[in-house]
Amino acid sequence: MEWLVIVLNFIGQQILNVPAYLIGIITAIGLIALRRNAGQVIGGGLKAALGFLILGAGANVVTGSLDPLGKLILEVTGAQGVIPTNEVITALAAEKYGATSAYVLVLGFIVMLLLARFTPLKYIFLTGHHMVFMSLLLSVVLTVGFGEEFSWLVVIVGAVLLGVIMVVMPAFAHPWMKKITGDDTIAMGHFGSAGYIAAGAIGQATGGRSRSTEEIKFPKGLSFLRDSMVATALSMVLIYLVFAIWGLIVDPAATSELLGGDDPGATVMAGFALALQFGVGVAVILYGVRTVLGELVPAFQGVAEKIVPGAKPALDVPIVFPFAANAVLIGFISSFIGGLVSLLLLAVWLNPMFGLALILPGMVPHFFTGGGAGVFGNSSGGRIGAALGGFINGVIITILPAILLLVLGEFGFANSTFGDADFGWFGSLVGLSVIGPTGLGIVLCVALSVVLVVAASIFQKKVVDAGWVPGAKRDAFLAKKEEHSTS
Repeated sequence: MEWLVIVLNFIGQQILNVPAYLIGIITAIGLIALRRNAGQVIGGGLKAALGFLILGAGANVVTGSLDPLGKLILEVTGAQGVIPTNEVITALAAEKYGATSAYVLVLGFIVMLLLARFTPLKYIFLTGHHMVFMSLLLSVVLTVGFGEEFSWLVVIVGAVLLGVIMVVMPAFAHPWMKKITGDDTIAMGHFGSAGYIAAGAIGQATGGRSRSTEEIKFPKGLSFLRDSMVATALSMVLIYLVFAIWGLIVDPAATSELLGGDDPGATVMAGFALALQFGVGVAVILYGVRTVLGELVPAFQGVAEKIVPGAKPALDVPIVFPFAANAVLIGFISSFIGGLVSLLLLAVWLNPMFGLALILPGMVPHFFTGGGAGVFGNSSGGRIGAALGGFINGVIITILPAILLLVLGEFGFANSTFGDADFGWFGSLVGLSVIGPTGLGIVLCVALSVVLVVAASIFQKKVVDAGWVPGAKRDAFLAKKEEHSTS
């Protein structure tokens, strides 16, 4: 059976773990189903894959520009704790649980297709690296709960749980996705969805009279800020300059080492260059998203018609960034502030009382999930929704990883934890389910799966399919106000 492990590990790690390949394959399958000729199939598949690689290149540029800033902030503030990093804990777990997670990943993808085919949850989760992260998380939790001698049970239960979470979360997020994109063609396929849903809900509750972030009116002299790329780059320039100057005052040597530069002037300019690099990365991401959508969405009609009727592709969070670029920036900054406030809460109360670890705000997760939360909050609550939505996301991705760390700490991974919201709540629930007898653990995991599928199916029929529109009252109020102002 070793050859089967090798094959499944290759499929899981080298294909399903590479979103560009997965997107290209799905696009090609869709075009084949639509009876396109060989040239169109090859060209469409390659272009979709290239679009996702462009998106990934932009993400790498953003990450490269934010990483020194995050380290600089920790250096000048003297903060100590754990920075949640999905890639770090995945690397720690992969050596021991890699083979098990490969089975879980491949079978979980099949479970997802079956659920999409035979339930109302018509979503195909295509964010490959998040599948890998979740399959490893489930493999670790279930192996410790059931025991290494029940590896076959870990694979079966893990595959079911993985398949379930991949169709359930896109369903719960879909009303906001429809509002954001203006149609029903794509869904959210990212395990930060609990934060996005919370952002959309708080926007609905608080932003009843708030206009969209994209309608921000700048004075004539600041009209250049209407260009989202310019506004984003300028905002990061200000942030970088503040912390670069602060760092040069507090610890000049460490600041120069982090940013580069032999003297204070060179160090400040290095920070300036990194800030502009961030703006470039965001622009590349937006271009990559447009390229992917241009190829994948039409081709996915073939998948929907022939394989999973009515299916929708669930894609990574940057897919929403072009729809509200200002909201991305507002959500990012607000999420980071929420992370700082939550860190203070952990330090003052939750750490002494309950032993929760101090979770430091990482710039990268706060940008991607905070930006997504800003877009969701803006869709239903305008500027207020974007700001509060980003803030609540920052709280969620600080508190939930601290709770999950208590569970993972028992497994020897106490120095790291998964960062995004769904890893936190889902991993904690599964971990709590399997701490008792094996039979009870199986029952609780099955019950959790059934409850989630039933709840999501009801939500899909009663809310999504019924046409509920987040922020509808706000839209009506603003439309009426606009009508009065023009009459």
